[in-house]
Order: sequence, then C-alpha cells, then structure tokens
Amino acid sequence: MASNQPAPETSFSFRPAAFGDEDTTRGEWNPTEDSLRPVRGRHRVAKQRGLARSSTVLGVGVIAAVGAGGMATAQGKPPVSISLPDSVKDNLPDPSSLPGVGAFMSGGSDADDTTAVTASAPLTSAGITATEAEQGATDAGEALRARILQQAEQQQAGAEAEARAAQESAAAEQAAKEAAKQQSEAEAKAAAEKKAAEEAAKKKAEAERLAKLAASYALPTSSYTITSTFGQAGSLWSSGQHTGLDFAAPTGTPVKAVHGGTVKSAGWSGSYGYRTVLELDDGTEIWYCHQSSMDVTAGQRVNTGATIGRVGATGNVTGPHLHLEVHTADGSGIDPMSWLRSKGLTV
Repeated sequence: MASNQPAPETSFSFRPAAFGDEDTTRGEWNPTEDSLRPVRGRHRVAKQRGLARSSTVLGVGVIAAVGAGGMATAQGKPPVSISLPDSVKDNLPDPSSLPGVGAFMSGGSDADDTTAVTASAPLTSAGITATEAEQGATDAGEALRARILQQAEQQQAGAEAEARAAQESAAAEQAAKEAAKQQSEAEAKAAAEKKAAEEAAKKKAEAERLAKLAASYALPTSSYTITSTFGQAGSLWSSGQHTGLDFAAPTGTPVKAVHGGTVKSAGWSGSYGYRTVLELDDGTEIWYCHQSSMDVTAGQRVNTGATIGRVGATGNVTGPHLHLEVHTADGSGIDPMSWLRSKGLTV
C-alpha cells in the first residue's frame, strides 16, 4: 500500500485500486485526469470508470500515471509512490511493443543510433543507393553527379563497343570481298589456263591430223612461183576474175596427183588447153590445166604423188604454168590455196 505525505496547503492521499475492485469510490485527486488530454486519432481510448481488466490497457494507464506524477511533482506536488502486485507486474506487456510508447521506453543506445542516422542522412535520397543512405557518406548532389558520370561512361563504352563492332563488321566484309575477288580471279585464271590448254590440245591435234594428211597429200608441182591467186580480178579471164591458182614453172615440169583418186577425164578443153580432172574419194575434183602433155587416161586409178602430166602453155595463157582449180562435189569452185593448206600442205 502507498500513502501520501502531508502537504503544507492541501492534504490528500492516492491509493491504487486493488486488481478487480471496480466499485472503488473516486473521491481523491486523479493526476491523470487533471494533467493529460484525451488521446485523439486512431489510438483514442475511451474513458473508463475503474481500472481496466486488460493487461495492455493497464500498462498504458500505469505509464500515464507515472508521467502524470512527474508533472504533479513539477507543480509542487509531492511524489507519489505506486506499488503493484507481482502477479500484475508479471502480466504487463513489454513497453517497447506498444504503439507510440516503445520509442519513449527504448534504451539509450538505439535512440542515439537512430538520432545519429537521422542527423547524418541527406535531405534528399535522389540518386542515392540504400547503402549510401545508411552510411550517410554521400549527399544528393555528389550521388547525382556520380550517377551521371557512370551513365556517361556506360554510354561512351557502349558507343565504343558499337564502333568496334562496326569496324570489325566492315573489316570482315572487306576481307570477304577480297576473298571473293581472289577466288574470282583464281577461277578466271584457271578457266583461262584450261581454255589455253584446250586450245593448245586442239592445235596439237590439228597439227597431228594435218601431219597425217600431209603424208597422204602432195603439192601438184615443184620449183614453182605463184603468179595469180583465186578471185583475182582482171581482163585476162573471161569471167572477169581468176578461178584458180597459177603455179609458174618451166615447161615439162612434172604435174603430180595431190591425193589418191580416179581420173575422171583427160584431154583438150578449149581455153584450158590440155586438162586432166582427178576425182577424189570424197567427190572433190582437182583440175590440172594448160599441160603440155598428159600421162593418164580416164578411169585410171592413181596414188598420191603420181605423175599425171607436164607443165605447159596450152590454151589461153601468157606463159608456161599449171592452172589448178578445186571444185566440191556439188561443182562449186573454192580457193585452191586454202584447200591445200587445210590438208597440211604449205603453199
């Protein structure tokens, strides 16, 4: 039990009500009622008559009574001692868990730490990480500057990476172009070499063929001079142009069969003088004109290089020579020089 000390002016006593005594008369001074205003807002507690049964409300009332007692003492009132039964003390909640009360009842170290953090924290957290805000080592301006510099560095690094990628892509494209160009040049060179090889092979084959033909063909005469060619224009020929190839040689020079064949005709032929016509196996006709004499007759078979007559100046001539004409199977006249060369002969 607690008792009030006598005061110089007014004497009264305060005795806490026993736990569960709800009908106790409230005739004594209640410091809580006179010095504290009712709590407003969400946590407003309705004024009750008597001591509440809830241990939580009881704890709040006790704390309020202690604070009120301090205020009463400040007003000249003697201190009031309050004692509670042990059963009530054991059931009281932890003041730090009560809303709005734990901050006033917490230990000094936590309060000091909170105050220190609050005092050192920057006025704004824009651009500051959670770690920087907790450490309080960087203000908002410095953090924003660092963030801008970091973003600028990242953008510059990205631009440099893009530039390097573009350079590498351009280099790769150029290398691909160079490789394609080299490959194209190599292919063109190989194709040219192949074509040259094919042409060389063709020429070689043609030379071999002509060599074989030359062995089976012969020039119509020897010790000669070419005086008139095929197609040459002039008034000496009735057609206005020369129709054969003239081999000028002394009279009596042997005339030879250019290839094996059959004598189709042998005799006088007007302006051609003495003429021998030799038909080859493919139907080609060789005309030997202006001979001084003939050594074969019609229907005779002759071989390459066989003598068939002699050079002369019979017919329409200006001097001794062999007039040679070549006609195809259909009767058309062709250039004797080209035909002889096609057989591997050098005229």
